[in-house]
Amino acid sequence: MSNTNNNVQEKFISGHKTGGLVLFLVIVLYIAAIPVAIICGESGMWPLTVLSILWLCLGWILLLGLKVLKPNEALVLTLFGKYVGTLKGDGFFFVNPFCTAFNPAAGTKLGQSGDVKPTASALTVSANGTAVSAADLYSKKISLKVMTLSNSKQKVNDVLGNPVEVAVAVMWRVKDTAKAVFEVDNFKEYLSLQCDTAVRNVVKIYPYDVTDNVDTTGDGEADDGSLRGSTELVASRIKDEIQSKVESAGLEIVDARITYLAYAPEIAAAMLQRQQASAVVDARKLIVDGAVGMVELALERLNEKNTVVLDEERKAAMVSNLLVVLCGNHDAQPVVNSGSLY
Repeated sequence: MSNTNNNVQEKFISGHKTGGLVLFLVIVLYIAAIPVAIICGESGMWPLTVLSILWLCLGWILLLGLKVLKPNEALVLTLFGKYVGTLKGDGFFFVNPFCTAFNPAAGTKLGQSGDVKPTASALTVSANGTAVSAADLYSKKISLKVMTLSNSKQKVNDVLGNPVEVAVAVMWRVKDTAKAVFEVDNFKEYLSLQCDTAVRNVVKIYPYDVTDNVDTTGDGEADDGSLRGSTELVASRIKDEIQSKVESAGLEIVDARITYLAYAPEIAAAMLQRQQASAVVDARKLIVDGAVGMVELALERLNEKNTVVLDEERKAAMVSNLLVVLCGNHDAQPVVNSGSLY
């Protein structure tokens, strides 16, 4: 075993795809050992008789060295506590029968990957409703496929102190099997904890919505970054944060996505009212700007065509009436004046 800075280095076991041959020889020898023991015993050939009986009693030990792996599976093997290597690739392998597979996270299952805590029953219902066999739950094999971790929603305070609820889905896989099983106690629990921590560290930098005078990039200048408007950037920063934490555990973060984002229930109603009020103010501002432009245009057209000559007092009255009509919430009731304008 090679060590660099006391870290276990991954090494692969190759050239051991002889499981089929070993299984065939064991079966043939077992079939032959019974008549050999009987014939040699009757003939007085005690050494062969003893060997045949020993084979019948202990030959099954070789079967412990048979390992079957499917694509994207790995098996970390130890011999009397010493790391001897990792089996990778699909096939039927034969290794030292005294080697044991080591995977401290074998009984730990993560949400949304069909994983649940193991039970003593033969069949268990997983988190997504799929039946999982007890043999699969206790398997020491390490999956090298891309898996999904979907942690539950977290309540986190944004940069303004407003509580928001955030959930992320993290796509990950095991990159270094030796680091995954030897450098941390349980790489799945370690990943889950680091995901929670990374979400909190990143979310607290951003406001929920665009806010003035907030620096989210750390360059000392205010910007328009926000959780709601910069989802891709926030997710990328969460991914980088998690990757920096799990690199020592031999894990690779493929992608991270925000799956849920909302104000916490205790302030959601107040924030909704605030958004509605802001929308009403913006709408009123737009209406007023348009009304003022329409009034200016009306006065200019009247002056150009000399349709009617208005003094300043009449202009003020006309402007007031037009603004009331254009900016009012209800339709104006016209009043017809059949007398003199003055």
